[in-house]
Amino acid sequence: MAATIYGFKNCDTVKKALKWLEANGVDHSFFDYRKEPLEAATVDDWIARAGWEAAFNRGSRSFRALPEAEQSNIDAAKARDLILADTNFIKRPVLDTGDDLLFGFKADAYAAATGR
Repeated sequence: MAATIYGFKNCDTVKKALKWLEANGVDHSFFDYRKEPLEAATVDDWIARAGWEAAFNRGSRSFRALPEAEQSNIDAAKARDLILADTNFIKRPVLDTGDDLLFGFKADAYAAATGR
């Protein structure tokens, strides 16, 4: 099964991850969620498999723009709603190998997940 990487092309971290996948011969497809809508079922799967904390990007400008009261009141349901409303709330890139689900890019984690 080919891996799927989610993100958007202009993100520097996504670019690094894609370059790593290409350089290491990992069969993959790219899902640009700035061009295609991200389905709720995909986000639900991420949260079920990895937990909302892994998927949710507290370092994003979108998060920092939230009122302080909202920033401290995030739970799984709220994180899901925010991600579906604004994909900037996703910690990116997301690599789904079918077995492993990784958020962000670390070469050693990608190597372990892909066997490269």
